[in-house]
This record gives sequence, C-alpha cells and structure tokens, in this order.
Amino acid sequence: QVQLVESGGGLVQTGGSLRLSCAASGRTSRPYRMGWFRQAPGKEREFVAVINWSGSSPVYADSVKGRFIISRDNAKNTVYLQMNSLKPEDTAVYYCAADSAVRMSITRPKDYGYWGQGTQVTVSS
Repeated sequence: QVQLVESGGGLVQTGGSLRLSCAASGRTSRPYRMGWFRQAPGKEREFVAVINWSGSSPVYADSVKGRFIISRDNAKNTVYLQMNSLKPEDTAVYYCAADSAVRMSITRPKDYGYWGQGTQVTVSS
C-alpha cells in the first residue's frame, strides 16, 4: 500500500505560479511512476503529467506543455508539479497518483491504483 498526500494548492492570479507537492509513504521501495491529474467542477478527471521512477522522459498534457514541470525526489519520496503562467482554465482539484504496473497507457485515471485526497488550485482572472 502507498499513501499519497498533496499540498501546495491555493488561490493565485492569472499568470502566477504554484508548486504542488505529493509525499508518498508506505511501500515506496517499488519503482512507482507518479502522475498528476485534475478535475474541474462538472468535468471528468483529466491527465496533467506523469514521471517515471528515474525521473526521465516526463509526459505532459498538451494543455500544460511548456507551462508545467513535473519532477521527483526519490530520496524524499516526493513528486512535484511546478505550475507557471497559470490560467483560469487551470482551476481544478489536483490529484497525485501512483502505480507500479507496466502498462501500455499511463495517462488514464484507471492506470493508477493509488490516489491522494487532492488539493484545490484556483486561478483568478
């Protein structure tokens, strides 16, 4: 079992920045890939970014490419999401997710077995 706890959400103006953190605990010795998803009111949960165990080859949703950066510190069992040039459409609850299974797809919510409780990000116009 892996427990995930997000932090760092809040209210920011358009064009501002926030950094989200996700701390993992429990059985963290396995090579988990870590991802970020978000869900706006009335919408489905959508993929934001994912990073593998080694931290190489991150993958981003087109909507955040060039603005968001995902990174991880395995010594701290923590993954980060640096969000820059924020827009009102980035407003959502952001969720951290983890999974260790080898899959063809890594961008769907069902590709992840462990989830955090979410942290609210609100971007004002």
